[in-house]
Amino acid sequence: MGVPVLVTGGAGFIGSHVARHLIANGCEVVVLDDCSGGFRENVPEGARFVVGDAGDPDLIETLFRAHAFQQIFHLAAYAAEGLSHFIRRYNYTNNLLVSTTLLNAAVRHKVKTFVFTSSIAVYGRNQLPMTEVLEPRPEDPYGIAKYAVELDLRAAHEMFGLDWIVFRPHNVYGTNQNLGDPYRNVIGIFMNQIMQGKPLTIFGDGSQTRAFSHIDDVAPVIARSIDVPGARNQVFNIGADAPVSVNDLARAVMKAMGREVAIDHLPARNEVIHAFADHGKVRQVFGLTNAPISVEDGLHEMADWAWKAGPRQGKPFTGIEIEDGLPPSWKKLTIR
Repeated sequence: MGVPVLVTGGAGFIGSHVARHLIANGCEVVVLDDCSGGFRENVPEGARFVVGDAGDPDLIETLFRAHAFQQIFHLAAYAAEGLSHFIRRYNYTNNLLVSTTLLNAAVRHKVKTFVFTSSIAVYGRNQLPMTEVLEPRPEDPYGIAKYAVELDLRAAHEMFGLDWIVFRPHNVYGTNQNLGDPYRNVIGIFMNQIMQGKPLTIFGDGSQTRAFSHIDDVAPVIARSIDVPGARNQVFNIGADAPVSVNDLARAVMKAMGREVAIDHLPARNEVIHAFADHGKVRQVFGLTNAPISVEDGLHEMADWAWKAGPRQGKPFTGIEIEDGLPPSWKKLTIR
């Protein structure tokens, strides 16, 4: 029998890939996901799949008693950074309070390691390159929630001895991504728009830059972190190095998809303009030597998968809490 591991969000994008690598590493994996943003078909073969809410204390207690988890990989989240300004209560409920439910269980059941996917959103703006020694200054509720969980993990370690590992991935893309989400994951949004013959929508002039990270540069590292002693109680940026403008990304996605469409520039929204991180620490601790997968190669792989998966109709968020300042394109989607 392998090490019993709980993966929350394992029917989602990053979670499904991490679960697959854990199974390949010999772990006994239980995936917990409410399928609000993930899909049953994403769950890798060999995992036990439980449909449910990671914030349900009774369910969590039942699962811990049944499986005696030694490791937790908490990847469940509603990772819509820009939208989080307008869904503050929902954001903190799903990204902070759910995490405390799992943390409580981890302490009570003497879990060895709590692995948590945070975000470079914790850094805020104008701290480039983003390095782990910088003081986090999150500017949106999503980043605030993620950093709060990081702080709570440190407090739990000091109080109860719970070991933790925090990863701060950024702009991850690849197969299993939710193509129908209209609020997050710009590459998935672009591919979905292309398949429907719609123009690509870009907020502002498109000069904003991000370092887009292929899932295969992220998930394997997260999965094997529990076997790397030097990773315990450390924070790691993880992802690609080279920033790309959204305008250049749009052209690259169209090339990968083999189809040209128009580009529609929408009013700019309140967001960090430039974001890229340093990855020296994760390379050193994990002994990473390979160059990250190029955007061109990664997009072609994802495009092949997207055409097979087909376009998906985006689901509007059904509980906008604040409409002041909501981008007009998002306001059109709103269901009250």
